Amino acid sequence: MSDATTFELAEQARIVARLAAGVPDARLDAPTPCPAYTVGDLLDHIRGLAIAFRHAGRKDLGPITDSAPEPAASSLPADWRESLPRLLDEMAEAWRDPASRTGMTRAGGVDLPGDVAAAVAVDELVIHGWDLARATGQEYAPDGPALDAAYGFLLAAAEEDDRGGGIFGPVVPVPEGAPLLDRAVALSGRAPDWKP
Repeated sequence: MSDATTFELAEQARIVARLAAGVPDARLDAPTPCPAYTVGDLLDHIRGLAIAFRHAGRKDLGPITDSAPEPAASSLPADWRESLPRLLDEMAEAWRDPASRTGMTRAGGVDLPGDVAAAVAVDELVIHGWDLARATGQEYAPDGPALDAAYGFLLAAAEEDDRGGGIFGPVVPVPEGAPLLDRAVALSGRAPDWKP
C-alpha cells in the first residue's frame, strides 16, 4: 500500500465537490455503478462518509463513528449543494493533521489504525468520485497522489482476500496495461466501462 503520509485528501475532496455541484436535480434518481444506490443515495453516502471520516480524523469518537451510515436520497438536506463541499473540506482538513494517521481511530463502527483509516477515506473519495462522474456523464480525473494511494489500498485488500474479491465486490478483470484509474475501479469490483 502507498505510504499513508504521502497523500492529502484536499484536492480529491474538491474534485468530488465539483462533481456533486454538476449533478442536475433530474439525475438524482439515476442509477450508479453501486447497484443499491441512486445518484441521490450516493450523494448522501458521500455526505455521511465526509462527516464520519472528519470525526475519525479528529479522533472524536462516538455515535457518529460507531455505526455505518444508511444512505438514502430522502436524507439529503435541502442545502446539500452548499453543505457537502464544506463537509468534504472539513474531512480533508481533519486528515491534514499528522496525529490523525497515528494510533487508532474508528469509522463505520470499525476500529482502524489511523493510517489505514486515511487510506480508506481516500479510496472512498476516489472510487465514489468515479461512480458519481459515470452516473452523471461528467469528466473525471482524480488527484494523482490520491489515485495512487487508493490503488495501493485496493490492491493490498484484494491480495489479502483469499476469495479474490474486492472491497465492494469481486475484482473485475481488465486488460494488461489498462489505465491506473481503470485498474483501481476494477479492484473495487466495478466494470470500468460501466454506463447508465
